[in-house]
Amino acid sequence: MATSDTLNTGREKLDNWLQEKNFFTDVLEKVEKKTGVKRIYIFLGLLGIFALYLIFGYGADLIVTALGFAYPAYQSVKAVESESKEDDTQWLIYWVVFGVFNIVEFFSDILLSWFPLYFLVKLIFLAWCMAPVSWNGANTLYHKVIKPFVLKHRKNIDEALDKVGEKMDQVAKEAKDAATEAAIRAATESDKKET
Repeated sequence: MATSDTLNTGREKLDNWLQEKNFFTDVLEKVEKKTGVKRIYIFLGLLGIFALYLIFGYGADLIVTALGFAYPAYQSVKAVESESKEDDTQWLIYWVVFGVFNIVEFFSDILLSWFPLYFLVKLIFLAWCMAPVSWNGANTLYHKVIKPFVLKHRKNIDEALDKVGEKMDQVAKEAKDAATEAAIRAATESDKKET
C-alpha cells in the first residue's frame, strides 16, 4: 500500500510540475492542444526517447556529464547566495560525492562504458544524488561511506598530503633555481658574444 501511495504522490508532484508556467511547460501545453495527448504522456514519451538516446546515441557521456554538472553548479551558486547554510551543506556534499564518483569512474570507465545501459544508469545515479530529498544519493553515500572512511583514515591522509606539499615545494624551489641559473647563463653568454 505504501508503494502505491508513493507512486500516486510522485505522479501528483509530476503533474503539478508539468502545470507550472515556464518555457518547457508552455511548449508541452501547445503540443497537448494540437495533439490531444495529455502533457504527462508527452513528457514520459520524451523521457523514453531520451533514455533510448542515452543507450544507443552518440555523445551520451557528454550529455550525462553536463547534466550531472550544470544543474548542481547552478544550484550551488544559488545556495552560496542564499542566507541559509543548509543548502550550502547539501550541495557541498553533492560535490564531494561527485568528485569521488569521478575518481572511481576514471578507473572503471574503460570497462563500464561498453555496457549499453551505462550512461542511462549513470544519469539515474546522478539524479538520485541531486534529488531534493533527505535520502538522496549524495547524503546516503556521504554519511554511510565517504565520511566514515575519511574520519577513520584522516591522520594518514593528512600526513600524505603534507608529504606531497613538501615535495611540491621542493620541486618548485629546484625549478626556480634551475630557471634562475639558466637565465644567468644565457645573459652571461650573450654578454660574451657582444664583446
